[in-house]
Amino acid sequence: MEWLDRAACVEEDPDLFFPVGTTGPAVDDVEAAKEVCRRCPVIMDCLRWAVATGQTTGVWGGTSENERAGLLRAERRRARAMH
Repeated sequence: MEWLDRAACVEEDPDLFFPVGTTGPAVDDVEAAKEVCRRCPVIMDCLRWAVATGQTTGVWGGTSENERAGLLRAERRRARAMH
């Protein structure tokens, strides 16, 4: 995870990336976190790590929990197919 040192979020409040809920103010928090991700030089490294490690909460690699859910399902199917 050496890429983490170069992440745009490293100086941000971690709570921004883990909003409570999926409606109301949480929607604004998710968008604010994604704005940080959009300027991040390691956004793809972050997203790959989140999918590979099964991160189901928070904003990772510019994706919300719901957006990442499909990627996580696909990764699980791929892993099962390899075994």
